[in-house]
Amino acid sequence: MKRFFFDCGTRDPLASTGLLVMRVGFGLMMLLGHGLPKLQNYQTFLEKWTIAPAIWPLSKMSMPMSLMSAIGAELFASGLIVLGLMTRPAAFVLGFAMCVAAFQVHGADPVFSMGGPSKEMAVLYLLPAFILIITGAGQFSLDAVIPTDRRKRRR
Repeated sequence: MKRFFFDCGTRDPLASTGLLVMRVGFGLMMLLGHGLPKLQNYQTFLEKWTIAPAIWPLSKMSMPMSLMSAIGAELFASGLIVLGLMTRPAAFVLGFAMCVAAFQVHGADPVFSMGGPSKEMAVLYLLPAFILIITGAGQFSLDAVIPTDRRKRRR
């Protein structure tokens, strides 16, 4: 389990640099552009928040709990992604939130933005989350500092 949570994936310096740039850019854009504004304007968002995931048991959540789940994914999971700590589980949580946003919240909207609501932004945030689930955070992350059982055996 520790290996799943903390394995950094590749240790190639060039690939790790690319993952670092993507991780920090993606994480900060989600954190500063979506998570922090929702937290700062919680009451305003709560008044117009009408969506809970239609997936059981999440469909049993209240609207405030649904909003707090979105804030948790967009704020805390993206913060972990920026740090490169528990990157794969954090990317999974954020990717799940983007799946709900794209295919439920914007389910009836067009795929591409024509000036109105669309699935486009959620899908664009889903792609880096999916990449990080597959690749891990890379060598320039806190995940790389935490030894896993596999790395201990190699030495």
